[in-house]
Amino acid sequence: MGFEAASRPPPPSWLCARSPLSTRLSPSHLTVKPASSFSCKSSPLCCSGDSTMLSSSSSPSTRSYSRRWYNPLRRRPPEDQPSLEIVRRWIEADQPLASQAKFTMVSYNILGDKNASKHRDLYTNIPSPYMKWERRKRVICEELIGWNPDIICLQEVDKYFELSKILERAGYVGSYKGRTGDAVDGCAIFWKANEFWLLEEESINFKELGLRDNVAQLFVFQACKAESKHLLVGNIHVLYNPSRGDVKLGQIRHLSSRAHILSEKWGSIPVLLAGDFNTTPQSAIYKFLSTSKLDIMSYDRRELSGQRSCHPAQVFGEKQDLSNSLLQIDRFLTCGWTDEEIKTAGGSAEGEVVAHPLYLKSSYATIRGSARTRDSNGEPLATSYHSKFFGTVDYIWYSKGLVPTRVLDTPPVDILRRTGGLPCKKVGSDHLALVSEFAFTQDNDVGEGTLVATSRM
Repeated sequence: MGFEAASRPPPPSWLCARSPLSTRLSPSHLTVKPASSFSCKSSPLCCSGDSTMLSSSSSPSTRSYSRRWYNPLRRRPPEDQPSLEIVRRWIEADQPLASQAKFTMVSYNILGDKNASKHRDLYTNIPSPYMKWERRKRVICEELIGWNPDIICLQEVDKYFELSKILERAGYVGSYKGRTGDAVDGCAIFWKANEFWLLEEESINFKELGLRDNVAQLFVFQACKAESKHLLVGNIHVLYNPSRGDVKLGQIRHLSSRAHILSEKWGSIPVLLAGDFNTTPQSAIYKFLSTSKLDIMSYDRRELSGQRSCHPAQVFGEKQDLSNSLLQIDRFLTCGWTDEEIKTAGGSAEGEVVAHPLYLKSSYATIRGSARTRDSNGEPLATSYHSKFFGTVDYIWYSKGLVPTRVLDTPPVDILRRTGGLPCKKVGSDHLALVSEFAFTQDNDVGEGTLVATSRM
């Protein structure tokens, strides 16, 4: 596949590897045709650095170079390569409300820069430019500002002030709560200053409760343009560890309890809980969130979150897990709970049923999509994708007083699969953002007298 110098000029520079040989050639040897005139029809791979490409009159000092096979596509920056189009479409509720008191909310785990560097093994299929923070920051902010949400809940934030500067210019005000311990990331909430007033703020350090270094945020808002409308927003990044379902339950239970207390304080206002819950729609913890209680003795705490069944090879059926039967036996034999684990999950070593005081629904499960994007519960088939996980762990939960009017659907599984993993050209994280529009229902109106009385509690 070499090209003879007498009959064809060398390939253009954009197809050739740099070689010290070029510095020894006279200008007459360096004449090439425009790149548009060059083609290699026999193969997408082109060879460069072959000595047969040089004129026989080359300097005696010219060395012999071995043939090197080269793929020109790998030299192109990611922005110039053909990319898979990630298209997300809004899905409307079957019976949209006529109420004008609506707002849009985003929940997004943006993949902390330090975590992206620390866990490079999760992103072996991702072009390195897509992993660089400066690029991801730009893409993430383009996503957020493009959706124009009124409230933004972010998780895994370790560059808060960089994001804040950009979002402030778009009209947002923000607040950050960092994790305790050695972690450098945390949770952040941003809201449009001309749409909501902040009435009260509370942060939760789960470390103080013996529930690891995770944190959560709770905010009470009042709508600027509909002053009778109030809202409590919670933002959480639940512990990742798949084996510690007891800790996950404890964190969610405590967040729900504090949200309920704040909601009652401000006149039983509606609640939104958003975040990365590190639990799948088929799991026991999802059942706990959606039904408000769970008999934990029926489950192995190591399997409460469902995360262990979400390796891409398992999801896509690319390999058979030969240990499945043994794993099922192991799960059956090891479902016992210690008193300490029961206390961690439920707050007391005596109760076997863990409960929370809220009655919650998932916005995406309420507005159903197609079988290409949703599972049997109506949840997205995937909100996170990297080399070791493909599944859903992100949710926006809502209580009475609110109703979702539309959601931004996630891409179909076949499209996501063809990306090879996230981040990609148009997605700045290894998670997909959830975007939901909500309307206040009529029973959400809070009278001034109620607010005066409850605000003094």
